[in-house]
Amino acid sequence: MTDHQALRSVDINCDIGEGFGNWTMGADAEIMPLITTANVACGFHAGDPVIMGRTVELADQHGVVVGAHPGYQDLMGFGRRPIPLAPEEIAAIVTYQVGALTGFLRARDMPLNHVKPHGALYAYLRDNAEAGAAAAGAVHRLAPEAKVYWPAPTTGAVFCEELAELGHEVIGEIYPDLSYSPDGHLVIQKQKLRTDVAFAASQVKRFLTEGVVEAEDGTLLPREARSVCIHSDGPNAVDVALAVRTAITESGATIAAVGTDA
Repeated sequence: MTDHQALRSVDINCDIGEGFGNWTMGADAEIMPLITTANVACGFHAGDPVIMGRTVELADQHGVVVGAHPGYQDLMGFGRRPIPLAPEEIAAIVTYQVGALTGFLRARDMPLNHVKPHGALYAYLRDNAEAGAAAAGAVHRLAPEAKVYWPAPTTGAVFCEELAELGHEVIGEIYPDLSYSPDGHLVIQKQKLRTDVAFAASQVKRFLTEGVVEAEDGTLLPREARSVCIHSDGPNAVDVALAVRTAITESGATIAAVGTDA
């Protein structure tokens, strides 16, 4: 794409802290030094109070900014099964989860950097205007300074549009370890599969040089984004994180959290 302007700095965000009790999900300790932004599970789709506290502490140790990753109350389905909730319920579960993580952050004198909806909750907010508006109101009332992370493109989603109007910075992201359907939607996996590391790296380089990502059928999808999202729950998540970092630096960009790249 001839009108694409290469990014000088790229953020790497990661869904993390997604274990529960004695169940370990993801190589969090190994991945945290490789990222710049952590999306911490808030106890509904994954995570629990102890894991939330440990994950925030780990992020603090590595200088990683932290945001809330609220999802459906669906531990067995990992928040990837659709649950049609009323707008009041949507606002309540977002408030509950963001508030919980904010408590852990305040205990360590850390700010809440952002909010990023998880899995099937993200899809519901994308497709349901009333739910999106309810969630946006909940985020703004509780965290008026927080950024919002959202799969690019961020236009057309009431959740993002309302928060942008309220002054929130909306950060678009691409996903090198998930597939895109030809219509541009993310293909949400019920169970995270092993990622083709070479493809993930090429996807990042393609985006940084051409401003596009490749869909499952080879369609090239234009994207405007400032962050690359990876997942800690994949079988080869550390390899993916290392490959993404290499792809960014080989493309001539630096790696830094949004807002710290000046």
